[in-house]
Amino acid sequence: MPILEQMVDEQETQGGGWTPSRMIARLGKEINNPESVCYWAQKNNIPVLSPALTDGSLGDMIFFHSYKRPGLVLDIVEDLRLINTQAIFARKTGMIILGGGLVKHHIANANLMRNGADFSVYVNTAQEFDGSDSGARPDEAVSWGKIRMDATPVKVYADASLVFPLLVAETFAQRADAFLSEMPAE
Repeated sequence: MPILEQMVDEQETQGGGWTPSRMIARLGKEINNPESVCYWAQKNNIPVLSPALTDGSLGDMIFFHSYKRPGLVLDIVEDLRLINTQAIFARKTGMIILGGGLVKHHIANANLMRNGADFSVYVNTAQEFDGSDSGARPDEAVSWGKIRMDATPVKVYADASLVFPLLVAETFAQRADAFLSEMPAE
């Protein structure tokens, strides 16, 4: 993969390694497609934090590349410090968690570092009876201190790909003009 070759070269010439968020930003820049979330995130310097970046096809490509040219360093700890520090020093935090599993736990655990999120919405189809983190209701996160005791968390039992666009349309999209007027011109 040419991009991985370039990343190893840059790592060797500039020193240091890559974090998942910097790798995603680099991929967003390389994609150079305005229809990509990663493109817009890197263009606006918004880190995309992915604790499971190596799970799936990208992980396979990194694995295969490591035999062709060893040396790529991917430091997840720096991103862990970033998300936890952002949570600790935030005046208020909110979680909109689509799906579950590792990502749900990662975001909620960052809020544990600040004695809980102020707002929380879970959208997934997982049920509590299977004992998974995905199926856990918000009251379980309250018991751990991941959601504040005085918060009013919500769990929506639905497919996130269907429901989230509706939630956005009924909340943020209704005020799109207000958001656009606050954004600086390009």
